[in-house]
Amino acid sequence: MNLSQAQQAIKRWHEHFKKIQSHTTLTLFETPDEKQVRIKKAKKDFAWFVSYYFPHYAEYATPNFHVSLANYIKKHPESQTIVRWGRGLGKSVVCDIFIPIWLWINGEPVYELLIGNNLDKAKILLGDVQLEFEANERLIHDYGRQVVGGNWTDGYFVCKDKFIGKAIGMGQDVRGLRSGAQRPNYIVADDLEDKDTVKNPKRQNEAVQWIERAVIPCMDGPIQRYVHPNNNFAPRTIQEELWQKHPDWKMHRVDACPDPDRKPVWYQKYTQNYYKKREEAIGTIALDAEYNNSPFIEGSVFTADMIQWAKPPRWDHFQMLIGMWDPAYSGKNDYNAVRIWGLYKHNFWLMKSFVRLCKMRDALWWMYNINAEMPQGAYIHWKVESQFWNDPLREAIAQVEVKWQKMPHPPVNISIIPSSKVKKIDRLLSMHPYYQNRRIYWNINEKANNDTQAGMAQLLGIEPGYRTPDDAPDADEQAISQLVKADKQMAFDPVIGKRETTHSW
Repeated sequence: MNLSQAQQAIKRWHEHFKKIQSHTTLTLFETPDEKQVRIKKAKKDFAWFVSYYFPHYAEYATPNFHVSLANYIKKHPESQTIVRWGRGLGKSVVCDIFIPIWLWINGEPVYELLIGNNLDKAKILLGDVQLEFEANERLIHDYGRQVVGGNWTDGYFVCKDKFIGKAIGMGQDVRGLRSGAQRPNYIVADDLEDKDTVKNPKRQNEAVQWIERAVIPCMDGPIQRYVHPNNNFAPRTIQEELWQKHPDWKMHRVDACPDPDRKPVWYQKYTQNYYKKREEAIGTIALDAEYNNSPFIEGSVFTADMIQWAKPPRWDHFQMLIGMWDPAYSGKNDYNAVRIWGLYKHNFWLMKSFVRLCKMRDALWWMYNINAEMPQGAYIHWKVESQFWNDPLREAIAQVEVKWQKMPHPPVNISIIPSSKVKKIDRLLSMHPYYQNRRIYWNINEKANNDTQAGMAQLLGIEPGYRTPDDAPDADEQAISQLVKADKQMAFDPVIGKRETTHSW
């Protein structure tokens, strides 16, 4: 840490100290009985404990998922917990500060070992815990002053009554770590990942082995808690590697806005439109990675450089346009995917996309609007697989048609095509030669569209054994296969049968 950083750290310490003191004023003239009632309540009720002792953090009501994590950790003194919460859900404050102090007021001896991506970050995180014992008037009033002169330093402190804090950077030696007879019993590895580690699998593997072989074994005794908070923002993370190797560990996952309408799970803090605005600002792929623990994973078959972005022909110049719909009934876990593909001079063009976690009627309404915008001479053949043609889908169509009949626009006539009996992975991989042979183009005017980006992310995740959503590529394959048949049927047409080697648009 250089001089400038040290000065900033000191300034931050003083500002935070004053903030804690000013927010934790005491109630005068209370009786000893009233004090004991409060302490007893704080031990049982985590949300109330947070609201009373940490008003400088608790600007919003404590959500249920904070409480459920705290209760789980309290009830399981020997546990390894993956805390996979989306960005902005308070995982560091809850895991680093609230839970260990809550365990302490419940009578547990706590030796918190706080691991950061590096030592400086770890010291900053631990410093926030340390400050509570120094400046929090309510903690001091109810549990006594804890500062002990000789054992109160930057990155290490020992309280008067059985709370120890130690900060270390990832990879540091932890052998023999103890204070007297007390070894670490609450280890929190907070946000170990950064922009460099996610690009370095070797370093990630070393961190995983260090946690398994050095960090967790440094605990002994009846209390051994390991807590690992991080959002799953990248395809490969230290947290995910630990989870894959130890599926018996507790996974406490909370996505910030998992529903199709992007309503916040921490509704006490975030407005109903907060994540919708975030999605508009950063895009669907980034939103799902940072806030919903769903990183974009690129496979080894379809790659981004295979996609040719180009200015498309006019709508009425295509030999055929197909709008393929892959429906999702609930819209909570599966995407409604509608992809409009066009055939032009033996090549296939992705013109527009609808790829969303939503109700079927939303997809239908989009299709109706697209139909209404088509210029004269352009016609989209809307299609759906026979396996999806059932009562819920027909009811959704009927509901949208009732509203659309009031408008002077043509209806969407959806035809049914037989469901393929070929394995899905084989069908999806059948598109690969068309990408390799440069016969597929994507409309560059739609490149920044969130639906187009979501569909691209799904395509690039396709490979044998994939476990990512495939609704958009499934619709792509069905549409392209229909266009391939049409192209063959038109092959002997004297006007369009001649294969073109250049594009005239």
